Amino acid sequence: MQQLNIKKIETEDVSVDGLSALMDQKKIEFNVIGCVNWNNYSYKPEVKFRVAHSDNAILINYQVEEDSVRAAYGEDSGNVWTDSCVEFFVIPANDGIYYNIESSCIGTVLLAAGENRHARERASSEVLAGIQRWASLGRESFEERIGKCSWELSLIIPYTAFFKHSIKSLDGVSIKGNFYKCGDQLKTPHFLSWNPIETVKPDFHRSEFFGELYFE
Repeated sequence: MQQLNIKKIETEDVSVDGLSALMDQKKIEFNVIGCVNWNNYSYKPEVKFRVAHSDNAILINYQVEEDSVRAAYGEDSGNVWTDSCVEFFVIPANDGIYYNIESSCIGTVLLAAGENRHARERASSEVLAGIQRWASLGRESFEERIGKCSWELSLIIPYTAFFKHSIKSLDGVSIKGNFYKCGDQLKTPHFLSWNPIETVKPDFHRSEFFGELYFE
């Protein structure tokens, strides 16, 4: 099982468009989303992420290089997993309820919660509006662009995004989670994970394969 120590950034005003530079300054290290779990989907784009937390939010910066890129969905709660998509699944309260925070390369977000893939409650527009996003490719939707492309995405996920819980702090807390990269309808579909998944076919909704996240 992969383990990740998540540093706390002591700052009162974290700007999402300056998050990458701030993480550089604070020396937040990158991790790789590089597990190819299924032989039928062997394509492996270059994907790395780094994560920190503040008094009231989880901060994530993704950097991706892939052979094509797509952002067909411009509105939140759409099928973003079919686009160039990065995902963060997490159990913030150790009670079995996990959240899937899926974001396309332009920062379009899908957020839902539940105990399994079949019983999921989607976040309201008010909750989604609280997630700050910055995307190097901008925020406008586009069809698939074939050719080598590098892109970056930063998210500030406030604790209010965990709408089925009342999370006040994660200081000193150890929880379970996983990070993914997918693109179901790209020219070359792919399904990568940070922590390995031992299933017959692609399935990100398997919390038994989440890794350990320790918030300093």
